[in-house]
Amino acid sequence: MGQSTSTAASSGRRESSQSQISKTKSKALIYPMQVDDAEGQQGTIDGDKDYISKLPDECLACIFQSLGSGDRKRCSLVCRSWLRIEGQSRHRLSLNAPSELLHMIPCIFSRFDAVTKLALKSDRKSESIGDEGLVLISLKCRNLKRLKLRSCRGLTDAGMEAFAKNCKGLKKLSCGSCTFGAKGMNAVLDNCSALEELSVKRLRGITDGAAEPIGPGVAALALKTICLKELYNGQCFGPVIIGAKNLRTLKLIKCTGDWDKLLPVIANRVTCLVEVHLERIQVTDLGLAGISSCLDLEILHLVKTPECTNMGLVLLAERCRLLRKLHIDGWKANRIGDEGLIAVAKGCSNLQELVLIGVNPTKLSLESLASNCKNLERLALCGSDTVGDAEISCIGAKCLALKKLCIKSCPVSDQGLEAFAGGCPNLVKVKLKKCRGVTPEGAEWLRATRESLAVNLDNGTADHQDASASDGGAQENVVENPPPPPVNTQMEAAVPSSSTARSSSWKSKLGVVSILKRWSSGNSSSRGI
Repeated sequence: MGQSTSTAASSGRRESSQSQISKTKSKALIYPMQVDDAEGQQGTIDGDKDYISKLPDECLACIFQSLGSGDRKRCSLVCRSWLRIEGQSRHRLSLNAPSELLHMIPCIFSRFDAVTKLALKSDRKSESIGDEGLVLISLKCRNLKRLKLRSCRGLTDAGMEAFAKNCKGLKKLSCGSCTFGAKGMNAVLDNCSALEELSVKRLRGITDGAAEPIGPGVAALALKTICLKELYNGQCFGPVIIGAKNLRTLKLIKCTGDWDKLLPVIANRVTCLVEVHLERIQVTDLGLAGISSCLDLEILHLVKTPECTNMGLVLLAERCRLLRKLHIDGWKANRIGDEGLIAVAKGCSNLQELVLIGVNPTKLSLESLASNCKNLERLALCGSDTVGDAEISCIGAKCLALKKLCIKSCPVSDQGLEAFAGGCPNLVKVKLKKCRGVTPEGAEWLRATRESLAVNLDNGTADHQDASASDGGAQENVVENPPPPPVNTQMEAAVPSSSTARSSSWKSKLGVVSILKRWSSGNSSSRGI
């Protein structure tokens, strides 16, 4: 009996010990970086070594930066170490910014303490984050380089001033539908000497004609891009534009006021301008004549400015001989036509891209463009009543460098498409939209005749979105709708309590392992191993 009891007790202890070892092995399988195996197999997975546990934080951070936003979030749930590294390696953050965000800011930026690009967006119907929240963020993110504010109506001049004093290294500021005014904008320009890009849209604090002038400030010398949209008094930005001696891009879009007086002054003072957009603003040929002083101008967008005529375009084409891209939306005003386009053809031989909307060119101007602009690669003709089969045939015969052609709402038929069967030897894509004379059979014939040519036909029955225009890459490193849980909850998330959570964390590790293997094989092949 005694021996039997002793044997049973010994057997029970062995089973208990094996059970404990089994549990420990199970934990080591899930968290090989944190738990030591009872048999001394630290950092092993099914007998194989776990190299991930030995990776430096910098390597894991580099891997995380190669993942999309969803995968990064899942990786942050694997363990405490990955949660910490993922947060410290995230440089871009996008947050919904209601007033309730204020009490979450310390928690958010204690985890994401390396953010350099921040977007704060608020719903127009709700109260947005205020000065206190913005100042707190500026104290947590001293290295902030880019800030985007959307509908943050709770911000005032005082909040922007405090922010600018704390984030003097800011390089890009984009604000839209905010309520601070000239004083807040001047505070940014006076403190952020490294500011290179300024984009302002619907700044509601600037409404009357007697608004305080904005700029130039210490930021003027660093500014390279200024974009003003939908401003009631955009001309109050005149001092900062004129003072930006190194400005290369100027975009004026739907800003009220007469710009004819200011544009010549800008062109005389700012000699480095390469790109100018004039869209839906009050400007005439006088303004175009002023812009013609920008001898280095390469890109010009002239959109829905009905008072600009052939005369202004001729003056500009005679002086801006480096022009590469020209977009004209004539708004069916018939103020720009063959005369202006022929002047462009003769003066701007480096033209590579031409977009004409609501302009009526004829075979005469198109032939001149084709003959003189030998590098013309991209051409778009939209809403042109004079572009028919004869004009298309001219393009097919003369535009030898053309690669992409877009024709929309023009009286073109299948007969005109025949010109591309053998013409334009470098053509790779033709897009036809709302051209009622072009039939699916005609488009199919062109595809069959020239197999290397991509022909996209849209007769207007349905709008097809061009996949090449979509841009999902900008969202890869964005965290939306944080709101992050308290620190304790984050710690609990690092220790999954269900098989589903264990499976998710294990798959995340396997995903990182596969990335490491790809990188390793790439390095080996590059070394000739």
